[in-house]
Amino acid sequence: MDLDLLQKIEKLGRALSDADGILIGAGAGMSASAGYEYSGKRLAKYFPDFIGKYGFTDMYTAGFHRFETPGENWAFWSRNIYINRYMDPPGSIYDDLFALVAGRDYFVLTTNVDHCFQKAGFSKDRLFYTQGDYGLWQCSLPCHKATYDNRDAVIGMLRSQGFDFDCKGDLVPPESGLSMTVPDELLPECPKCGRPMSMNLRGDETFVQDTGWDAAAERYSRFYREHAKARMLYLEIGVGYNTPAIIKYNFWQQVYNNPLATYACLNPTEASAPAEIKERSILIKEDSSAVLVQLMTICDQA
Repeated sequence: MDLDLLQKIEKLGRALSDADGILIGAGAGMSASAGYEYSGKRLAKYFPDFIGKYGFTDMYTAGFHRFETPGENWAFWSRNIYINRYMDPPGSIYDDLFALVAGRDYFVLTTNVDHCFQKAGFSKDRLFYTQGDYGLWQCSLPCHKATYDNRDAVIGMLRSQGFDFDCKGDLVPPESGLSMTVPDELLPECPKCGRPMSMNLRGDETFVQDTGWDAAAERYSRFYREHAKARMLYLEIGVGYNTPAIIKYNFWQQVYNNPLATYACLNPTEASAPAEIKERSILIKEDSSAVLVQLMTICDQA
């Protein structure tokens, strides 16, 4: 391992060990490092018909496509939801991070919508999913401020398309006869007004912030207020510049305001910090999964 990289990871290990509190900020890059890739083999395996018809190259941009029918829309979204929310990621980065902070005073702020933190053991009382959850639906209007779990409905949609599930619960495409639509009787409708349901993902002003979202926002606000003058580690993992104000700029400001705080950024392409906090920053431009594995080794040896 490069000596400079090793020194940075060792410095991060000391900051983690010395911290009174740890605020984790996680973006899409963390889930990508875990193996939740939105293109390539996963796209080809589960969306061959959509690739053939529309030429999709990744699931993210495909999610903005206006499909020809509601049945086709939910055929796409049921697959997208299940593989990116209900199937476990191939990599261990979430489990490794939990092993590093379990028993510590931590909180997680994330723009990810894939539920990976809770699947790894993180307490939901220490999580704030700001942008929604693939596992929730809402009224598309919306006529009321509530969200609904979608797992059972999504499984029904997938079975109607010809998919099956293996012993681990992973989605298994049929060898032939894959349907590209969901029958009308399985299309989700709002239980209050009867309008179509939609994903609980922040995209415009219709996004529903339900009571769970409000409670998580308050817990996060309380955490950073109570730790404003503490010896803090702000650990940012896989955050880009799509919505930088939620985590990145927020963390920079909090570190600037607290001379006892340390900022750490793990990102293979975008690891930087403003000059005002550069001396209290640990910038690691490497794959986050590999960094956390090495960090666990260093912490075990300490």
